[in-house]
Amino acid sequence: MGAFFIGLLGCIAAQASCPLPGKLPTYRVERVVDGDTLRLMDGRSVRLVGLNTPELAHQGRPVQPFAHQAQQRLQQLVVANDSQVALQVGVPAKDHYGRTLAHVYDRQGRNLEQQLLAEGLGYQVAFAPETALVDCQRAAERQARQSARGLWRRPDILAPGQVRAGGFALIHGQVLKIERNRGGLWLDLGSSLVLQVKPKLFSQFDIQALQKLSGREVEVRGWVVDRARRGQTRPGQARWLLSLTSPVMLEVLQ
Repeated sequence: MGAFFIGLLGCIAAQASCPLPGKLPTYRVERVVDGDTLRLMDGRSVRLVGLNTPELAHQGRPVQPFAHQAQQRLQQLVVANDSQVALQVGVPAKDHYGRTLAHVYDRQGRNLEQQLLAEGLGYQVAFAPETALVDCQRAAERQARQSARGLWRRPDILAPGQVRAGGFALIHGQVLKIERNRGGLWLDLGSSLVLQVKPKLFSQFDIQALQKLSGREVEVRGWVVDRARRGQTRPGQARWLLSLTSPVMLEVLQ
């Protein structure tokens, strides 16, 4: 482990660059696991904060489009930096798999998540309270989307009725019904798909605005859970659940 000062010139030269935190410790990378996960020489796995890249083949599921490209591009970025990266550990510091959550930078102070998003090799995601780079990462993804780069050439956007399995999804639908109770705020998109904002995250959202979305078209992203498979549904409840973890995970279209 070492440390270095990240210069500001790269930040000034790059439009909408993600803010640099200053002095950060550096670590040597053992290998690139996939497009958003690194394995360090000290044995830790690091999950890049702010994006989700397509999945490689695992557990009987086929490889997703652009999964190999994302992995190879992250590998190129790491190798170009002599297999060393600087880490700004997130909040929380680990996910439920035990991986370290961190923003990752190279020697020039360039944020690797932003670079992957700008090249269309991942989807922006956010988890409150770790939202410091939300705006610059959103700008990077928007640039890739407008230019139809990478996975945005033919984006896999589902209608609620097309959800067939759990996992990360990008969904376009209409809010049909809204309910608020002890479990949080619920936005029903029909076809047995419901969005949830948990009470502990109310402070991160404009709840009053969300309660006025009935009839509006929205695009949402996040990890869909099959509640029926987990035995968590009661009669009349939606089978598919997508929990919103940050306002950036929902966009009102019209």
